[in-house]
Amino acid sequence: MRKLMLTLMLSGLAMTASASVEDNYKASCTFCHSTGAAGAPKTGDKAAWAPRLEKGMDALLQSSKSGIGAMPPKGMCNSCTDEDFKALIEYMSK
Repeated sequence: MRKLMLTLMLSGLAMTASASVEDNYKASCTFCHSTGAAGAPKTGDKAAWAPRLEKGMDALLQSSKSGIGAMPPKGMCNSCTDEDFKALIEYMSK
């Protein structure tokens, strides 16, 4: 598991600052959010995202940056800005 996490972290570091939401998602989020691994809410699963969205974007942004549960800090996207994280949350929750 540690080797997988390291590999994923290194792939996140390789992203450019101008990456699109979809590029950021594919490089950093899809590993867990496409399958629901480790309790991650699946992309597009409105029921799974609803209680999280109720907490507000500021709380979701903070969780993204500091990590939550099995999700590491910055969720494998070390180059992501606050705006990138907001865009990713919106992308995954719809």
